[in-house]
Amino acid sequence: MAGESFWAENLDNNLYRMRNTPFHAYGINFYDIVYAESDSEELTPSIQNVHKYCGHKTLRVIFLDDASAEERSAKLSTLNELKAYNENADGTLFAIDIEPEGDYGAVCDVLYKWENEGILSYETCEAREGFGFDAE
Repeated sequence: MAGESFWAENLDNNLYRMRNTPFHAYGINFYDIVYAESDSEELTPSIQNVHKYCGHKTLRVIFLDDASAEERSAKLSTLNELKAYNENADGTLFAIDIEPEGDYGAVCDVLYKWENEGILSYETCEAREGFGFDAE
């Protein structure tokens, strides 16, 4: 079964600090500490649950316009003043990390405006039943 790969800092005892913003997973954010196990030393550990949430929030954006990846990234970079930073998956799909001291509501307001203008579609990435992970 295929899944999303993450950059993570090994904290020992099967705990890892997330070091990138998820593009597909729900309920995991940048800098959260997760518990992950592997069935063998040859296999990459799989996340079992979130051990500690660290206050970051994730939004996902899919662009619908004809702008270039660079133009899209530049547009999202205007959110940096709200402490929201983007990662580009493929020029169309972007993940946005909002830092704990960032203005999540203001970021959503801007994205909602752009969504109504037909530029993009966005979603929150909170845990959903059957997806994501539960905190311990």
